[in-house]
Amino acid sequence: MIKTSKFDAADYLKTPAAIAYYLTEAFETNDPAFICTALDTVARAKGIADVSKATGLSRESLYKTFKETAKPEFDTVRKVMLSLGVKLVAEPIDESQKVA
Repeated sequence: MIKTSKFDAADYLKTPAAIAYYLTEAFETNDPAFICTALDTVARAKGIADVSKATGLSRESLYKTFKETAKPEFDTVRKVMLSLGVKLVAEPIDESQKVA
């Protein structure tokens, strides 16, 4: 019998570069639920307790922030991103990708 285990992207997000790439891909989906899930995955990779300590937000607050139905405040996202060792960057949208 072959044993398998559940895939968890958090197991592979060990460097700031990997985290930045993962979150960039999530942000490009424009799907708030997927973005919250991606932030949760990266926070788990870094350790929720460490993210909580770095942001000054309780663990419970972070769990609520990462729920798929959550609508986190910008300051919360900014604090979490900083604690993850990545920053938000604005770049121009390719004309073919613009939304009317």
